[in-house]
Order: sequence, then C-alpha cells, then structure tokens
Amino acid sequence: MSVKDRPAPASPAMAHTNPAATTATEPASRKAVGIALGVTRILVGWVFVWAFIDKLFGLGYATPSAQSWLNGGSPTKGFLAHATTGPFASIYHSIAGQAWADWLFMAGLLGIGTALILGIGMRIATISGVALYLLMWTVVLPPATNPVVDDHILGAAIVTVLGLAAAGNVLGLGRIWRQTPLVQRFPWLA
Repeated sequence: MSVKDRPAPASPAMAHTNPAATTATEPASRKAVGIALGVTRILVGWVFVWAFIDKLFGLGYATPSAQSWLNGGSPTKGFLAHATTGPFASIYHSIAGQAWADWLFMAGLLGIGTALILGIGMRIATISGVALYLLMWTVVLPPATNPVVDDHILGAAIVTVLGLAAAGNVLGLGRIWRQTPLVQRFPWLA
C-alpha cells in the first residue's frame, strides 16, 4: 500500500500513528472513556446524595446536627437567606425556608443523585441536574472568584456531558432500564 492509498488519520493527534495500530487500540480507548464517564457519573451522583444525607441528618459537614431537616431545620434557608448575592437576591430571600422549596430541593438532590449513581433516568437527571446547578449559580451572582464560571457551571457542564454520552450504560443500569416496560411505554424516562 502506498502512502497516498492509506486512509487519512482521524485527527491531527493521530497523524504520526500507525493506522492499523490505531484501530486495534480504539476499542480499548472507548472502553476506558466509558469507564471514566461511568465513574464520573457515580461520583457526581454521590455529591447530590451526600448533600441530601447531610442536610437530612445534619452530619456536621455542611449542616450542623441542630439544623438538620429532621431536627426542624430548613435545607434552603441558610444558603438562600444568607449566601445570596446579585440580581436575584430578593427572589431567593423570599423563598428561603419555604416548605415547598425545602421539599422540592431535597427531592431534587435525592432523585438526581440516585438516578446518576444507578445510571437510570439519565434524560431527566441531566435536565434536572443542569437546572439545579444553574439555579444555584444564580444565587451567588457574580461568582466570588471568577466573573462567570464557578463550580456550579462546571457541574452543569459535566452533567450535560454525562447525559449526552449515555454514561448510564457503563457501570450503571442504563441499558436494563431502557428495556423495562415503563420506559418502553414512556421513552422520555430513559
């Protein structure tokens, strides 16, 4: 095979590699990326579930025991009433500590986190996770250390990538979930 008959490399980074060797290692590389996405999905899910657990029981990390939800504290009051800055401060101050806001926030943390950990309902988990991250970003506008990007924007971007990459299929129950009669009947639950 002459040089001009060889297929062009897939990317500039692969320009100096042997095309035969590239195709042989490609499945291993895809598997590694899938595993990395699966691990990332589980870790991000754990961030949501941990926030739920700490706010529910007041384990002393972000929420003291005396302020736990089970001890009558509000999961939204501290953050929304005291950490809020920027153009939406008055809106967030008005909903801080409201029972509906507490229930919605806690259900979101638990639901998003559980879905991400298990790799099920990735479409809903992605949309909900991105929405929650963006709402939390608007609470602290402008971010303290960067005029635009903070950990909430990074979280929203990561959750978006996990959803688009179907990360629930690796180290998760995504494939099994999509085959259930419920998801077959209501595909938006995938």
